[in-house]
Amino acid sequence: MRHIYRCPLRWADMDAYGHVNNVVFLRYLEEARIDFLFRPEKDFKQGSVVARHEIDYKRQLVHRHHPVDIELWVTEIRAASFTLAYEVKDGDEIYVRASTVIVPFDFEAQRPRRITAGEREFLQEYTDADSDTKEEAVAA
Repeated sequence: MRHIYRCPLRWADMDAYGHVNNVVFLRYLEEARIDFLFRPEKDFKQGSVVARHEIDYKRQLVHRHHPVDIELWVTEIRAASFTLAYEVKDGDEIYVRASTVIVPFDFEAQRPRRITAGEREFLQEYTDADSDTKEEAVAA
């Protein structure tokens, strides 16, 4: 299953050419990640930090007044980290593919922590077993 976030575009997101600035995509991914992880019914209350981002820009996104969709899913769950994948898109038109490695973090103890059983169960609902196959098919 994939989580879908409808991300609004803002005037400040544009560069001089009327395209969404590449740096802004990091904020879009953050907004989608927060929408996914910090919902009232499923909350990573103990906190987490980003360990790594990878972004592959596919095409320019021109500013407009309607939102862009960000699909988010889990590609890997380890003992003390998990990886999210994203596609920023309109229908079949993909602007960005990205991934983020997240590390659960205990802010009180100031150290990384292991993923809880409840967090693992939640993340497994969004694991997309076919994600590698889909990405390879789209790239071909």
